[in-house]
Amino acid sequence: MFRVCVAALLATTALAAPALAADVVSDAVEFAELGDPIVVIGDRGGYDAKDTSTATKTDTPLQDIPQAISVITSQQIADQGMVSIADVLRTVPGATAASGEGHRDQVLLRGQNTTADFFVDGIRDDVQYYRGLYNLDRVEVLKGPNAMIFGRGGGGGIINRVTKKALNSTFAAGSLAVDSHGAWGIEADLNMPIGHGLSGRFNGAYENFNSFRDHVDGHRIGLNPTLGWENDITRVDLSYEYSHDRRVVDRGIPSDIRGRGPATVDDPAHPLRGAQDQFFGDPDVNRLKFDAHVFDLAIKHRFSDRLQWTGKARVGDYDKFYRNAMAATPVVNGDLFRMEAYQSKTNRNAVLIQNDLVAEASTGPVDHTLLAGVDFASQDTFADRQQGFFDDSPLAQTENSRRRLIVSLANSDSLPPITFRDDPSQPATAADTDARSWGVYIQDQAKLGDHVELIAGLRRDWFKLDFHNRINDDRLSRKDSKWSPRLGVVLKPVETLSIYGSWSKSFLPQSGDQFSSLTATTAALAPEKFVNREVGLKWAALPGLDVTLTAYILDRTNTRATDPVTQQTVLTGEERSKGIEASAVGKLTDRLSIAAAAALQKAEITKTTAAAAEGRDVASVPHFTASLWGRYEVNDRLGLGLGIYHQSKMFASISNAVVVPGFTRLDAAGYIGITDQVALQLNVENLLDKHYIGLVHTDNNLNPGAPRTARATLRFKI
Repeated sequence: MFRVCVAALLATTALAAPALAADVVSDAVEFAELGDPIVVIGDRGGYDAKDTSTATKTDTPLQDIPQAISVITSQQIADQGMVSIADVLRTVPGATAASGEGHRDQVLLRGQNTTADFFVDGIRDDVQYYRGLYNLDRVEVLKGPNAMIFGRGGGGGIINRVTKKALNSTFAAGSLAVDSHGAWGIEADLNMPIGHGLSGRFNGAYENFNSFRDHVDGHRIGLNPTLGWENDITRVDLSYEYSHDRRVVDRGIPSDIRGRGPATVDDPAHPLRGAQDQFFGDPDVNRLKFDAHVFDLAIKHRFSDRLQWTGKARVGDYDKFYRNAMAATPVVNGDLFRMEAYQSKTNRNAVLIQNDLVAEASTGPVDHTLLAGVDFASQDTFADRQQGFFDDSPLAQTENSRRRLIVSLANSDSLPPITFRDDPSQPATAADTDARSWGVYIQDQAKLGDHVELIAGLRRDWFKLDFHNRINDDRLSRKDSKWSPRLGVVLKPVETLSIYGSWSKSFLPQSGDQFSSLTATTAALAPEKFVNREVGLKWAALPGLDVTLTAYILDRTNTRATDPVTQQTVLTGEERSKGIEASAVGKLTDRLSIAAAAALQKAEITKTTAAAAEGRDVASVPHFTASLWGRYEVNDRLGLGLGIYHQSKMFASISNAVVVPGFTRLDAAGYIGITDQVALQLNVENLLDKHYIGLVHTDNNLNPGAPRTARATLRFKI
């Protein structure tokens, strides 16, 4: 398999000549700072990050990038006791998480819903699953369209996970954690130089899920061995990751027919009052099985001080199967609602390759950092979905009643047997899709003296999708060839202040972010378009504290709508997101680290689409969010943490029929350095034991937030 990767790297390099770019790092410094575990309390690094190669594919200070970027370091992840991508996004202005139907990460970036805009070390990671945090140095969230760097999608932004790499040092570190609901986990991080520039590292994790929610449990395993070799001019990283996930799929609770929202409203008459822990489904049916085997190869070579090359390849095999039985309607008549069920299988094989070349040059007084690159992706997917039928129920007298069963609240987790089969009334549910894409891009970062920097980039994508419907043997295909530009300017009146403006554009084929279906209509329609205009400032307020303020307008056009006269599908729908984002991250003093964020945002349908009428708000986009976390070192052995998160009310779906109440949550933590190698940490989430809905997916899949939860973690380093 790795021969395939190396051969593909060489082939695309040849095709990409005269050369194509990226950040060839001497990332050893960055990895040493972020990757070497820290256990002692004492003098710690803060939460701020100074540079990234993700946004431009060149090693660039965050202050010089005309784009809002949030970086969540491994130190902040550990301090706040984060265990999921959803936890991470609570600290990111302009980002919210959805429940993902209980079986995947799903996020909204600047109001754009996605299950696919995820990356690992800059390479696409768009399979639907829950991503672990055990092997990460940091998480980077780039806001605004990013097709110039990453290709299709990325309309609202992307999430990039930066993994730990093998270092030239010896250590063994790990942790053991348990929470008050019985969930527990163990992590290990082992690193050793092997010799002659070669080092090895192993990160592994086991998580056992137990929840305050009835029947919700499971486990996850992550194994990630890596090898790193380097000399003065070349670095090679080789990695394998195995992901194994078994869990109960929890779709949450339904809403109330009167549209008053979920069970958290302070109304004793609410029919769902007190149902925060009640399971809606069949715990023997609602099951997820996910396994992934992923191989990564990265080669970075410096030809000279002014010319560097990076080649990356990923080969992944993903196997997923899950079943869902869930509430499909609100509660009516006090305690009745309808249940639905389905099962889904997805197999995907992916090969992704990148080649990048970075050159530095000068033209008179202007210094240039030039990027040229080419990438290729091949993703073959089989997806199958079958409807669940309650054939044996005495209430199942018609086909519709077999598909949707009336259930009382008292029997929400006790259902009759479910039969899964193809539903002839639904679109094709078993299909093969073969997606192939090529991208070629160039970029110039020009520095005009000490006060002005310009960035201009242009990308051309060729995307082809072949679709085979196994049910009726229909075969369809679509081809897209699109330009994706980016322009930005950074003004630096003083060294510590940057004022920037930017414009960027992205596209998404009408087959969707998972390209799982295609019809004769969608095969012929032009891609959706995303255009972002943004202004902002970045200020190094203190040597270790960075402040960012951003305002943006993001327009989504070419959205499908139905012509009221002809009833034909047309591309007249539009959506607009606009907002202001602010953050302050780093150290206020040698002893106090903070991470603060706030966002005012509004995302609405501005021209009627097939999904909603003009004027409706986009779901899962609260108008106001804010978070503040601080960690204070009392002395060299004792630290205290306190955090607050607030979210205003929002709509559960595009119907705007169900309002999810806003909430404010208080968290706290304590840290004790037992020795220089051993530390004990206690995190308490939802300290005041507030009832709230944390994540949603449609009007009738509302996931309650956890009540007061204590999590103890023992960390060690040898």
